[in-house]
Amino acid sequence: MNIIRLLVIVLSCFCISDIFADSNKPFVIPELKEWKGGNGYFEISNKSRIVYDENNLELKMIAETFANDIWQMFKIRMKTVAGKSSTGDFVLSLNKKKTKNSEEEYSVLIKDRVLVEAPQTIGIYWATRTILQMMEQDAAHRLSYGKINDWPDYPVRGFMLDCGRKFIPLEFLRDYVKIMSYYKMNTFQIHLNDNAFPRFYKWNLMKTYSAFRLECETYPGLTAQDGFYTKQEFIDLQKMAEQKYVNIIPEIDVPAHSLAFTQYMPEIGSKEYGMDHLDLFNPKTYEFLDKLFKEYLEGENPVFRGKQVHIGTDEYSNKNQKVVEKFRYFTDYYIKYIERFGKQACIWGALTHAKGNTSVKSENVIMSAWYNGYADPVDMIKQGYKLISIPDRYLYIVPAAKYYYNYLKTDFLYKEWTPAHVGEVVFEEKHPSILGGMFAVWNDHAGNGISTKDIHDRTFPAIQTLSVKMWTGASPKLSFNEFNRLRKKLSEAPGVNQYGKIGSGSGLVYEQNIVEPNTILPYDEVGYNYKIEFRLDGEVEKFGTELFRSENSVFYLSDPIQGMMGFARDGYLNVFPYRVKKEMVKIRLEGDSISTRLFIDDKLVEDMQIERKYFNAGKDSMNYVRTLVFPLHKSGNFNSKVKNLKIYQYKR
Repeated sequence: MNIIRLLVIVLSCFCISDIFADSNKPFVIPELKEWKGGNGYFEISNKSRIVYDENNLELKMIAETFANDIWQMFKIRMKTVAGKSSTGDFVLSLNKKKTKNSEEEYSVLIKDRVLVEAPQTIGIYWATRTILQMMEQDAAHRLSYGKINDWPDYPVRGFMLDCGRKFIPLEFLRDYVKIMSYYKMNTFQIHLNDNAFPRFYKWNLMKTYSAFRLECETYPGLTAQDGFYTKQEFIDLQKMAEQKYVNIIPEIDVPAHSLAFTQYMPEIGSKEYGMDHLDLFNPKTYEFLDKLFKEYLEGENPVFRGKQVHIGTDEYSNKNQKVVEKFRYFTDYYIKYIERFGKQACIWGALTHAKGNTSVKSENVIMSAWYNGYADPVDMIKQGYKLISIPDRYLYIVPAAKYYYNYLKTDFLYKEWTPAHVGEVVFEEKHPSILGGMFAVWNDHAGNGISTKDIHDRTFPAIQTLSVKMWTGASPKLSFNEFNRLRKKLSEAPGVNQYGKIGSGSGLVYEQNIVEPNTILPYDEVGYNYKIEFRLDGEVEKFGTELFRSENSVFYLSDPIQGMMGFARDGYLNVFPYRVKKEMVKIRLEGDSISTRLFIDDKLVEDMQIERKYFNAGKDSMNYVRTLVFPLHKSGNFNSKVKNLKIYQYKR
């Protein structure tokens, strides 16, 4: 009896220990694979340093990045040093252990110092992201004692952004590299060319909006003039991404979605299948594309720096077998052409749609598996392709378009989806031919008023959710409701505030008695769910007079065209039916992710909700979005007097 009681006590201790170890498991995104908790906390002191192995420049770079992130997030200065560590230090070191689970695995031991170890530097970097997330959830930026072992199940964890139909400013791309890196998403596909739908342009393809976003010297005039990246800017973006362990995959989409090229050189457009299709039977098409790709691939320091280049190859006509075989030839040709420059080719899945006899290289080729009707994933794996799971019915965002998703169903994805789910086909977890997953934002409806802030509002929750599901195929330990609550406590990334948050509270976040013209305010902008109030002693203002501006937008007291109150962002101008006059009024502006509202003396002037625009005698329509993340950075050169400015922001 005594032995039985002793066994019960011992087993109970083990159970209590296990419960404790799991109950104080830190919340981070993606979820930690293994955690063993201890008693106590590690606290940064004024003597704490970041110590790294001597003679390792990459570890030195990570240490400096880590120190800079700690300063940006917590305003704590940390020295970085090579050599021996002391109590209170962070220690970054490579170990010589063989990787058991992944090249990206890492361990963290938190005791009197924080010992970070990994077989490769990428693991060290991911560990610093984990530590930062832990620190930002504690008011004193402490770390619970414990041991972390962590690794991803899938090597590719990605996001694709359509910059062809909507120009995405370089600074937004830079911020997205930082955001993805913070959540251990390591693959950023940038879709560099595309075209809008001709139904919104009177079915005239040659007048339909299209764009190619890179500076091009081979074909002067090809580059979109409403927004593009110089070659040096794109190189610098990739270099910055490399330092944050994010791989940028540039995509030039051919032979469909190619209207930017055929508008430039009409003779290479298909007369049979539409001018958004390249003519695959015309030798000039290959001559054009060879030179185009070569400009970005050749030389010791090419514009496309990474290991992979995406060549598109989706949604081409399969009207007859002749064109199918030519499409397959084209795909094979450009896979091999890319490889000549030492790159790995990536393609969209289309070879079930274009089933034929012409061989298409599969060895060492990555296929984006987006729709099983275009590329049956079972068959593609049999043929030898490595797949990235990006099923359209789960992972496509098309903002405000009313097809696919406006916002992803993150609750469903969190509970049900992993990269092993390719459409309706479910493979075993960690299948060797499935590299990982990716989700996409397609800006199909060019000209629909969507801003980069609106894109961010849709993508950031998806990044946080899918980061979990691409890191591990296992079911998360937390319920979705608990995850959704806790994820909102984490920042976007060190130094990133696309949401325009002011402080951490909800309600009045800033006030100023008098706003003088041409002055700098302490905040750049205020994000959705805001209310802005002020007294305006109005004077007649010149057209184009600004109230406030930021890097992303301008709010006008008198817009440049009609002299009305309004705002401009992302190349769109929206105006309210109100003109500033020589009178004293109370102004109130409210904004969220759906609309922007103006009140004068507490009376609603206009609620700028989503507006429906019609085309082709009402047969076609498009949603037009009129949202605004309100600019605050600098006041304009106005004559009116602005008093009693109050800014409210409410938690979402």
